[in-house]
Amino acid sequence: MTAPTTHVDHELVEAATHVARTRCRGDNHTVAAAARARDGRIVTAVNAYHFTGGPCAELVLIGAAAAQGAYELETIVAVGDRDRGVLPPCGRCRQVLLDYFPGIEVIVGSGDRTRAVPVDDLLPETYVWADHQLDGG
Repeated sequence: MTAPTTHVDHELVEAATHVARTRCRGDNHTVAAAARARDGRIVTAVNAYHFTGGPCAELVLIGAAAAQGAYELETIVAVGDRDRGVLPPCGRCRQVLLDYFPGIEVIVGSGDRTRAVPVDDLLPETYVWADHQLDGG
């Protein structure tokens, strides 16, 4: 595991918090996510809850970022509605973030314990999907 990053992208947390407060309504959209692309852009999204399952805000954000041409994300954060603050990604999101963006940092924690950590710190002894694929040749 690597050491936590000392710099927290507060603008990113504020962007996700704003979306959670203004766009999350009812039971269908309860979490907002924001990510910073390598070019500095901030992309936001909300989850799409459904009783059969549904994509978390982080996964919706990956698609929204791609639709906007942002394929290299550097930092991501999720924030809960009703002022629940920063939320850690679930296991599925941790794995997807690792596979899509192995160098991404994830903002976790609360209050003065908020910090940005490399995604692989959130998945000790990780399974990296790409490492287990058969070569095409």
